[in-house]
Amino acid sequence: MPDQIRLWKISKAHLKEITQSKLDLESRLETWLDNDISILADDLLVIGRQVITDYGGQLDLLCIDRNGDLVIVELKKDKTAREVTAQALDYASWVKDLSNERVREIANAYLLTKNGSNLEKAFCEKFSSEFPDILNAQHKIIIVAAQIDSSSERIIKYLLETYGVRINVATFQYFCDSSGRELLAIKFLIEAEIKPVNIISKRKPNLTLEELIEIAESKEVGKVYRLLYNEIIPQIFWINTTTRGLALRGTSQNSQVIFNLLLTESTPREGLKFKVYIDRLSNYLNIDVEELANLLPNYQEIAQDDFFGSIGEGFFKTEEQVNQFVGKLNQVRS
Repeated sequence: MPDQIRLWKISKAHLKEITQSKLDLESRLETWLDNDISILADDLLVIGRQVITDYGGQLDLLCIDRNGDLVIVELKKDKTAREVTAQALDYASWVKDLSNERVREIANAYLLTKNGSNLEKAFCEKFSSEFPDILNAQHKIIIVAAQIDSSSERIIKYLLETYGVRINVATFQYFCDSSGRELLAIKFLIEAEIKPVNIISKRKPNLTLEELIEIAESKEVGKVYRLLYNEIIPQIFWINTTTRGLALRGTSQNSQVIFNLLLTESTPREGLKFKVYIDRLSNYLNIDVEELANLLPNYQEIAQDDFFGSIGEGFFKTEEQVNQFVGKLNQVRS
């Protein structure tokens, strides 16, 4: 059972205990979590509230973490601990099969109403990270309760440790002092050091640099890729590999993605495919957007967004095209 928390108010040389109270409306707790999910974890973004499942249930809060994994947050409310655990598992059986498109649909409907945003924009703003290729590779359950009985505690630990169900319980204790000031304390049933058993993830690992070379050769864009990589990428950009190629950022790992080389989507006929956030690249390189667009071969705009700016794509087909682009960038750098 989670430890009982006791609080005292310090008044000069005296201590006065603040007695624990019963949270009058658990809907208040749901609203608090909706407004600030960092109460549970910093690594979460709420993407749905009272989400109706295909089985007719209503999931209290649906969140996503920086890896693109979904997190079910279910409040105990007027249910027993066993009932809410069973219900959360039922919701998880629905969540596990949600596709990228379905996750986007749920999130965009909620975020548009809440703050006029969309999933990709809210994700990048929250985590300062590139939007993942694959969503919902894994999922997790957090049950929120004022208290939980020992039997339910044993069941939850059994599910985690034996079957790898990613489940935890956050118990909240509510206090109200004599002046009406409210306080809230939280404790997790399962601490971070307890690890679930290994489970198979739907998420593909990021490609290695060696694998990217192999893919480039198989797509017959090896010379173009090597030239582009060797001439400018390590000198100008911070890079990391993805499941599709390379992500190029500014001067640090946490900078926004400004350019992608999409090796897996390249072809012998069209060449080495790129995706560019051209307004970001323009600001980073201090090159006019129009001039930059003329340097990027086969460039065409594919999207326009208030957060991302203009997004375009194209293909490097020849070494001459790479040299023209590299030459301009070297000129700017010097």
